[in-house]
Amino acid sequence: MEGNYEALANAIIIQAVKDFRAAYKRHLICPEDAKANRDIREITRFFCSQYFEALSDLDGPALLHQLMRETNGKK
Repeated sequence: MEGNYEALANAIIIQAVKDFRAAYKRHLICPEDAKANRDIREITRFFCSQYFEALSDLDGPALLHQLMRETNGKK
């Protein structure tokens, strides 16, 4: 049963990563895109939340910064 919860937690985080990348790319193309900006704020709150900490041992803010660097073409 523990594996199922871990798989669900991983799936939630992976989806958040995909959603953030898509929203951030839209933001880079059109900084005034209200939906992209709303999505970025919402996903950023998730990565910095206690909920994220409960799901993973990852550093949410560090992961968020890494995603931004990657999306900007920097490693």
